[in-house]
Amino acid sequence: MMKANIFGIDGSVKGSIDLPSVFETEYKPKLIKRASHAIQTSKKQPKGNDQRAGKKNTAEYFGYRGVPAMHRGINVEHARLPRFRNKGAVLYGRVGYVPQAVGGHRAHGLKAWETIVEKINKKERKLALKSAIAATTIKELVAKRFVFEKELPIIIEDAFENVAKTREVVEALGKVGVGKDIESAKSKIRKRAGKGKSRGRIWKEKKSVLIVTGKNSSVLRASRNLPGVEAVTVNSLNVDLLAPGAEAGRLVVWTKLAVEELGKERTASKPVEEKVIVKTQAKAPKAKAEVKAEKKVVKKKIIAEEKK
Repeated sequence: MMKANIFGIDGSVKGSIDLPSVFETEYKPKLIKRASHAIQTSKKQPKGNDQRAGKKNTAEYFGYRGVPAMHRGINVEHARLPRFRNKGAVLYGRVGYVPQAVGGHRAHGLKAWETIVEKINKKERKLALKSAIAATTIKELVAKRFVFEKELPIIIEDAFENVAKTREVVEALGKVGVGKDIESAKSKIRKRAGKGKSRGRIWKEKKSVLIVTGKNSSVLRASRNLPGVEAVTVNSLNVDLLAPGAEAGRLVVWTKLAVEELGKERTASKPVEEKVIVKTQAKAPKAKAEVKAEKKVVKKKIIAEEKK
């Protein structure tokens, strides 16, 4: 069984803890990527063109010779395309409806009914989450994108959950060896290149530390204004948080209570309840004649009561 040190808010070692078996799960990058894509695609909003867009006009094409020249679109020195039929108007005879015409419908436009969500089986999703949790302890993966000084996983005492000031959160994270990564994320805030700026997505920022607590506490609110830092309870963990961009190896700071809750949730098995089956003797079905006789008796009683 793996062990890890528990750090205090001041950075000193307060003790050690046995890590749950979930931290020993095999690293499966392909499965993590699938689970991450399932979460990302579920956030997408279906979009598509109006089915009648570009078709709300009088344009039609007559490809036969049995009509006068002014109505047909063949053998009149014109391209064989649908044309407007609103007589006396400026647009009469102009090409419309088709994609290559001005105001025509879009060729192969988006369909709102297309399936854009990538689904994943429940057992695969759970295994991907376990694998992503285990990947947070692999130094080579975490060191690719994050800066840290202590050994992984970084576990801090439960007093950290009661911190209510952002300044105190920064100080505590600096003492446990992840302060440089927070400074790096702050220095990498930049403007987005492209049209996203005009759609409300002006700034981009680097992902930084993920804080995982055992319960809903004040540190979740105190850390939400730090650039790149995310804070969640252990019950709210998902693959997208642990593997941003579908790449595993997030720098995570766990509280002691979060690790204990993780062990309970992932390793404890539910007690099997024994089902008591009580057998009863089946009653033989009544004959149709008996049922009819009973109905007649009931009907006679009702009529007799009404007469009284």
